[in-house]
Amino acid sequence: MGSQKTILVAPLHWGLGHATRCIPIINALLKHNYNVILASDGAALLLLQKEFPKLTSIALPSYNITYTKKEKLLKWALILKIPHIQKAIASEKKVIKKLVSENRIDGIISDNRLGVRSKKVPTAFITHQLRLLSGSTTFFSSKLHQKSIAKFDECWVPDAKQTPNLSGKLGHLRDVKFKIRYLGPLSRMKPQQATKVYDVLALLSGPEPQRTLLEEKAIEALKGRPVKVLLVQGVIEAEQIMSQHDNITIVNFMGTAELEKAINESELILSRSGYTTIMDLAAMQKKAFFIPTPGQYEQIYLAKRLKGLRIVPSCKQEDFTFEKLADVKDYTQLKKIDQEVDFKKLFRLFERK
Repeated sequence: MGSQKTILVAPLHWGLGHATRCIPIINALLKHNYNVILASDGAALLLLQKEFPKLTSIALPSYNITYTKKEKLLKWALILKIPHIQKAIASEKKVIKKLVSENRIDGIISDNRLGVRSKKVPTAFITHQLRLLSGSTTFFSSKLHQKSIAKFDECWVPDAKQTPNLSGKLGHLRDVKFKIRYLGPLSRMKPQQATKVYDVLALLSGPEPQRTLLEEKAIEALKGRPVKVLLVQGVIEAEQIMSQHDNITIVNFMGTAELEKAINESELILSRSGYTTIMDLAAMQKKAFFIPTPGQYEQIYLAKRLKGLRIVPSCKQEDFTFEKLADVKDYTQLKKIDQEVDFKKLFRLFERK
């Protein structure tokens, strides 16, 4: 299988989650004898380049997603970004058209990049959001999103089809008019027996300025407390930088192996309730406390769902204090969902004649 076909893997740069959940797919493609070309922008592309330095990579037009400081303004700020996003989608379509016309790619895996598709090669769209939450406009945003997904040959949902699952109503619809494959959760992480080094691992991610605001809140709550803390900023830069501030060790970013080790050595993970983070922590079976990004409907829903199921406690960013971490003892923690991805079957999409 494979015959050295070349597959383009293109995650959206909206935080780092889309890129990191593509890592196990890229590894599987390489294992099954495919060539892989990486395509993204910004920190997401830099992260993949660091993980796979020998692979060819292409810079795509940026959607330029940023958040607002005030929660109520986020939805409208994103709406104002729509013309720019549409322009970026049109530009990436031109890039893909050129790659296909030059016979450089034989298939496409797009993680939420709507313009990375072609009718001339097999295409897969990765998303856990079949239902796109947007408050009072959820019905319309979901229908538009589903219309875009239907333009791809297959939709790959990184979750279990049945209960228990991790995405809830986001990744499960009653009536679907396009082909869906439920892969099971995707994670680059593996649990290992390890001696505890950190009481709390604060794992930051997401667009600015909310990433920085969470960093400031976490440091304010944790500094000087009787706990050993590792804070990973989630800022991908050319070189790794580490510094010590009282009981808190701060590092700008970590590669997969280093981060996996840190998670295994930590008692509790403090993070956003991003879906990729949830998949990773379920794979690692770690205790967690979530602070959803203010105004981000998807993260707010996921945090509320897991809190309601008594799996992971959470609170609003403005309400977070050190004392709230004690709530973790009353929750069951995330558990691994036993559904392994059948990559051989999945990649048959690219073997069609």
